[in-house]
Amino acid sequence: MSRVTRYIAKQIALSLLAVTVGLAALIWLTQSLRFIELVLNRGLSFGVFLRLTGLLLPSFFAVILPITTFVVTLFAYVRLQTDRELVVMRAAGLSDWRLSRPALLIAVLATGVGLFLQLWLVPVSHAAFRTWQFEIRNQMAAVLLQEGVFSAISNDLTVYARLRERDGVLRGILVHDSRETGAPVTILAERGVISATANGPRVTLYDGQRQQMTRAVPPGSPPGTPAEPRLTVLTFSENSLDLARSGRAEDARNRDSRERFVDELLNPDPAENLPERDIRKFRAEGHGRLSSPLTTLSFALVALAAALGSAFRRHGGGLSALTAVLAVVGLLAIGLAVGNLAARDNRFIPLIWLHAIGPGVVAAWMLSGAPGWPRRVPPVPAAAPTAPTLPKREAAA
Repeated sequence: MSRVTRYIAKQIALSLLAVTVGLAALIWLTQSLRFIELVLNRGLSFGVFLRLTGLLLPSFFAVILPITTFVVTLFAYVRLQTDRELVVMRAAGLSDWRLSRPALLIAVLATGVGLFLQLWLVPVSHAAFRTWQFEIRNQMAAVLLQEGVFSAISNDLTVYARLRERDGVLRGILVHDSRETGAPVTILAERGVISATANGPRVTLYDGQRQQMTRAVPPGSPPGTPAEPRLTVLTFSENSLDLARSGRAEDARNRDSRERFVDELLNPDPAENLPERDIRKFRAEGHGRLSSPLTTLSFALVALAAALGSAFRRHGGGLSALTAVLAVVGLLAIGLAVGNLAARDNRFIPLIWLHAIGPGVVAAWMLSGAPGWPRRVPPVPAAAPTAPTLPKREAAA
């Protein structure tokens, strides 16, 4: 590796590491605010919150790595051009492809990292995140009940305990359960004990009252009489209540596309009986996983074509960089549209690969001087008229 290659590659590598980590941390900070209620309302420790949201970082890195590679490559070569270093390197006989070698080396390494993230680390980390989140929201939430607080176990189950003793016994319990549609239940009990079961936590209530609101037609009413609300009150000495949301079929956790490996996305298990819409979505997601790391190399080539393909200008020269930025923004928007289109109809899956590889091929062609593209030949200036020459004899006279 020559000194020029090491010099440029070092600048790009350090900048890429700093920018990628910084941008991922910023995205993590904004996205982790969605889970802050787990700390405030569920009583989780801050360490659990950090470990839970830290599982999202691999997916952030996989998304922003192509963008940061493009930005860092473009910035590095524009700075070299502004400092006249590219002029010196070209004067030393270095071609554009020779100058592009360090950026392409870093881009290939970043593409390899992207493949590792998309093929293994992202599905593993996201599966761990969803599993942990599911347990916190559906299994552990009841254990983390706080005294004197209305704890929303779910959108349709709220539990209040006036006092929680050291041995775990709850005093002064109120439970509002609306999981059964059209028949909400309110339970009051003097005390209760929470126990863990295979299907989630259950609370055993003692010395309480169960109130349920139903709608029924009064007995002896003529036909066509509308149902009226009716309150049913039941006094009990012991009652058991399931606090796990996963006890309902619709609350069972299903693995989404980000939790699955590529082979599971491209060839779904027929035993799962997935709807055709999900199968199309999974196949498009699988091809997107395989092709998205290649956009890192394509975006790097776009940056090189913009920085090295433009002629040197003493003043200005930012138009080519702005054009490259707008082109990549447009490519990102097209990528989202193509992904949604392929998820609805798998016949458009080749567009995913065209979007990933096409910009790199065009940029490499431009970086090579656009061979085959008709060029406008500048007109040859007319020769200036010269004074007539005298014969040798006349000149000697």
